[in-house]
Amino acid sequence: MKILIVDDDESLSLIFETSLQKNGFQTVLALNGKTGIDKAQTEKPDLILLDQVLPDIPGNEILKTLKADSKTQSIPIIILSNFSQEELVKEAINNGAKDYIFKYQVEPQDLAEKVKQALKA
Repeated sequence: MKILIVDDDESLSLIFETSLQKNGFQTVLALNGKTGIDKAQTEKPDLILLDQVLPDIPGNEILKTLKADSKTQSIPIIILSNFSQEELVKEAINNGAKDYIFKYQVEPQDLAEKVKQALKA
């Protein structure tokens, strides 16, 4: 199973990446939105962890783009963000995000469990 992490916080991404790899997942990392969209199309991940705030494209815009593309629309996407504004959360869920996880509330092992649950659902 392959997980695409789209996040510009490289050090935190590496922590999450290590935890996912320990749990048997392959990981692909994208540090900005454009690369994230490209990798979603070429790498065919089983699930995408998407940050809300990226240097080039907002997470909800990437979510909309991926859900509108026939190549990527069936990939489950979990938003992983420090931003807990209710409007952003609602917009993400309405646009097809499977879950919205706050980075500051999740331990790397818990994230791996949430990914496993999302892939089972």
